Amino acid sequence: MRKFGLLGYPLEHSVSPFIHKRLFALAGLTDCEYGLYEVKPDELAVKAGEIKELQGFNVTIPYKVEIIPYLDGLDESASRYGAVNCVKTEGGSVGYNTDVYGFLKSVEMLGASLESKILLLGCGGVGRMMAIEAALAGAELTIAIRHESSEEKAAGRISSEINEHISAAGGKAVKITYADRLNLSNQYDLLLNATPAGMYPNVDEMPVVSDILGRVKYVFDAVYNPSPTKLAAEAQKRGAKALDGVAMLVYQAAMAENIWNYASVGEEDLAVIIEEAKGQL
Repeated sequence: MRKFGLLGYPLEHSVSPFIHKRLFALAGLTDCEYGLYEVKPDELAVKAGEIKELQGFNVTIPYKVEIIPYLDGLDESASRYGAVNCVKTEGGSVGYNTDVYGFLKSVEMLGASLESKILLLGCGGVGRMMAIEAALAGAELTIAIRHESSEEKAAGRISSEINEHISAAGGKAVKITYADRLNLSNQYDLLLNATPAGMYPNVDEMPVVSDILGRVKYVFDAVYNPSPTKLAAEAQKRGAKALDGVAMLVYQAAMAENIWNYASVGEEDLAVIIEEAKGQL
């Protein structure tokens, strides 16, 4: 039996085993199983070697950056964003970023465009990926931060990284605006939430005050549990089109299966899995 799994902490409410079981079945992979590998932060150094004995694994909070020193190398997708959510171990452990595929597919499903006026919440691994993709697409990007916090330094690092990528691609440097997350006043085309605010069990939390939701056209919340999130539900009440992170979760999983097993699943089947995954939450 070929073994795959998810590394993270905590994992008690993860739907990844359900999603990958469905993907295995649709691809005819009868010799694969998928488990949860819940590792406490102080145990990562000890457990990393054990995890790498799997045929492949996904990585979630809080290890998307922390896993990198334990890997043999990074695919271009992971080195670009400085974050890993998928590892292939065949022939050495190599980190990939499949979150970007799930993110871009979700924005497409939402009907929004990254070449627009964007407000980004969150400066972690997922937030960095979203910021870089938005800037490369030509967005007018504002990063909402809490002043005098770690977010302020992280936002500054993201700005430097974005312009390094744009320069390498032959483009011109872009200006990134910063705003106080608690005092947002402008209008935006698209709000992106890359923070864990609102994730189960803290389902009543929102990363911003609800007033801003009346001044955005689209909202994408990377949080997938619950579905819909409070942010997505409140945005819809205020007239915005909103999407939570379930589709992103399914699409990034499908890309991981392609990396591990060269398996491909059709769009119609993925749409079914997205709805089924919501029912598992």
